[in-house]
Amino acid sequence: MTANGLFISFEGIDGSGKSTQVTLLAAHLRGLGRDVVVTREPGGSPGAEEIRALVLQGDPDRWSAETEILLFTAARRDHLERLIRPALAAGSIVICDRFADSTRMYQGLSRGDLRGTVDTLHDLMIGVEPDLTVLIDMDPDDGLARAKGRQGHEERFEDFGSTLQAQMRAGFLALAQEFSDRFVVINGAQDISDVANDITRAVESRIQG
Repeated sequence: MTANGLFISFEGIDGSGKSTQVTLLAAHLRGLGRDVVVTREPGGSPGAEEIRALVLQGDPDRWSAETEILLFTAARRDHLERLIRPALAAGSIVICDRFADSTRMYQGLSRGDLRGTVDTLHDLMIGVEPDLTVLIDMDPDDGLARAKGRQGHEERFEDFGSTLQAQMRAGFLALAQEFSDRFVVINGAQDISDVANDITRAVESRIQG
């Protein structure tokens, strides 16, 4: 565990159902009497939420990948200082919808080989990994259809299309092998309740362990 709490991140391609499962897991853990803080990235603190609007809205080519890496790292640093570290120090379970693994994928691989840049900045400015990362894996076309069906305003990355989604899925699965000590891969093609049950078992195993 990180400090006195537990830090759980959720990862996956757009439309994989992360937000739904974050909500379900938080409700389950609160029902067990645990103090749970739910947050997201980019965002989670006032400054990071302002950066979120910059990076998730607008034209797909609004920023270069290098600029995005700097923006996401700045947002994550503020989020870490103002919310994640204090919550963990207080003994809370922090559940975050995306963390550094998303930057490793979307900015590190989507438009060139920038993974080294992402990792260098992460080591310098963040230096924290989740205790457990839940990867919800699903077909890229199905995920993209779900994501576009939301008809929201934060669709800049969805607008890159299915090719990026397929690339990201492969990348996330590779990350799960690279960081096998903290990743658990969940089949996102199941019913919502079955996905939730698989996640609950994985989290409870980590808490008890």
